[in-house]
Amino acid sequence: MIKERTKSLDQNEEQLTDRRELILFNDDINTFDFVIETLIEVCEHDPLTAEQCTLIAHFNGKCSVKSGDVEELIPISSEMTNRGLTVSIK
Repeated sequence: MIKERTKSLDQNEEQLTDRRELILFNDDINTFDFVIETLIEVCEHDPLTAEQCTLIAHFNGKCSVKSGDVEELIPISSEMTNRGLTVSIK
């Protein structure tokens, strides 16, 4: 029974360590409206969350806009990059 609990804890720890964040960086090229629209369409943010993330990125230089497994974040990152935004997965 102890081995089962240890194995379960190890599996949960692995799942937690596989989680990454998609970071949006501020730029001087894209408008607030465009970034907000992109966050709504690509990251499935509601309008208020998209606006808040945009403002955080503007004032702090970056903002975590999505978290998940790398496999989930790669296509989102690619689409945001294709739209001219600067992002990275950390």
